[in-house]
Amino acid sequence: MNHLSKREIDSYISQQSEPNKSNLKVMREIILEIEPTLKQGISYGIPAFKLDGEVVCGIAARKGGCSYYPFSGSVLAALKNDLVTYKQTKSALHFNSPLPKTLVRKLMTQRMVQMMVKKKRK
Repeated sequence: MNHLSKREIDSYISQQSEPNKSNLKVMREIILEIEPTLKQGISYGIPAFKLDGEVVCGIAARKGGCSYYPFSGSVLAALKNDLVTYKQTKSALHFNSPLPKTLVRKLMTQRMVQMMVKKKRK
């Protein structure tokens, strides 16, 4: 199952033009270095990384570069001081070169903490 999903991301990335293709490749490596247990797949049409069936983050190419999706409305707001220099929408952080690993770690940690809190409430 996971190999298939990994291939889906391979094929998504290979269809992109440069520099997006390289940026997505590096971002994927960074994400998996930070949390090697994440399952890869396509969610909402974009490469996504899941933990216990929930999406921690996604990455995608767009016309003007790439985007990082935290799959949560509050992650970007919570880290707004770290993100001053980046263009963003409510649901995505835009980048034209790979985000620094420290920043990706903060983004992912913020989301994973939210996921744990949500689980505890159930």
